[in-house]
Amino acid sequence: MSKWQDLVTTSLIGTERAVVPVVEIPGLARAAAAGPVPGPPEAGGTAADDADPARLLLDSAALMTAARRAGQRPGRAEPLPVCEPDRRPTVSPAAGRRLARMMAGKHQDLLTEWLAEANARGLRPPPQLLPALLETARANPGAAGWRRLVAEAGGPLARWLAAVSPEWELPVPQTGPPPDAWRLGDARQRRGYLVALRATDPAAARELLAASWDGAAQAERADLLSALSDGLGPADEPLLEAALDDRVAEVRSRAAFLLASLPGSALGRRMTGHALRCVRIEHGPRGPRLVTVPPLEPDASMRRDGIAPGAVAGRPRLADLNRFVVEILARTPLGAWTDAFGLTAAQILAVPAGDWTPALFVGWSRAAVAQRDGDWTAALIRRALADQLAGWPGGTPAVAEALGRLARRADPSLGAPGVLPGPGPGAPPAVRHAVSVLRFRHDMRSELEDGHHDG
Repeated sequence: MSKWQDLVTTSLIGTERAVVPVVEIPGLARAAAAGPVPGPPEAGGTAADDADPARLLLDSAALMTAARRAGQRPGRAEPLPVCEPDRRPTVSPAAGRRLARMMAGKHQDLLTEWLAEANARGLRPPPQLLPALLETARANPGAAGWRRLVAEAGGPLARWLAAVSPEWELPVPQTGPPPDAWRLGDARQRRGYLVALRATDPAAARELLAASWDGAAQAERADLLSALSDGLGPADEPLLEAALDDRVAEVRSRAAFLLASLPGSALGRRMTGHALRCVRIEHGPRGPRLVTVPPLEPDASMRRDGIAPGAVAGRPRLADLNRFVVEILARTPLGAWTDAFGLTAAQILAVPAGDWTPALFVGWSRAAVAQRDGDWTAALIRRALADQLAGWPGGTPAVAEALGRLARRADPSLGAPGVLPGPGPGAPPAVRHAVSVLRFRHDMRSELEDGHHDG
């Protein structure tokens, strides 16, 4: 009712300078709506009162207020379209209840894993939870991977909901990159184009990035480079090696991370030499021990490979020395340690390392995550839980972060009952959290594997 705003405007300007608009209410006779009804004599009403514009304004406002509250007769509504059937079975009730807890905040960072596993098994989430999932996709327009997972999980019902509620519209699967996105799009669209092209033609994506490298903005080079992470192979090494000489530190760091994840890379061989000079096993009267002697400053080769010098040149602090160790180990192929020492990952981690234990743990953990090494991941978790981090001097925040990442990347079977030692009475929060994540992931996978129902 636009007349309501007209009444408000008149009240603000004043009836002396504005004409009171005529209010017409659907279904009400115009004579009744055209003006106030004269009050009865016993009520004190007079013809002069009835002609008063102020009274006419107030009566019209009262009439419209009543009409707004009363509503109006509904018009004719078109029937909603029929949702096409979704022949995929629904996850088990236990899996649905777990998803609801995750949507409410319990280990919410594992939602991506839950959806990916359900999609891989051809299962769909409970329909009553789909609106909440669609809302998370709407609230995160830049999370293209998450939005695709939700779209796949939602299936026909998600498309139906998006049809009746356009704000829930989800991406339509494309057979190839959108046209002109690379040439005309912004940084996010250009990266999306490169990711899509990488999925269908890895060589073409690499060649496109190499040809456009000099013209790309410094701020977007690191993001574009990260698009090579899927399907990383030896053919990508020359481009990544060239990126180590980029002016932008983040670009150099991203290139070094990708090269460290590439088996047989030249960077891995360079780091192996640095690492074996930094960490060695010595045998003494009390048995073997890991001896760590970090470099006082990174040399030119290490700097090119992404290891920055300390804050004060020539006067490294203990924090700098710890960082040098962590970054060298994080870039070193884990096979170099087992080959050099002739021991398994678990045996190497059982050798005492003294005050360097946290730095070694963090460096090896980052390498295990980047290289997706299941044996080292399991061995690192077992070592941390066996010790309960007791006697590990310093490094607590970095160790807690590393342990959390390992718990999210480890084989979920490690969370099965009796596989790992539980946290003791005085276990630090990092240990309790890691055990909680592992058990949660194990139960989550088990519920998705335990079956489904067709409800």
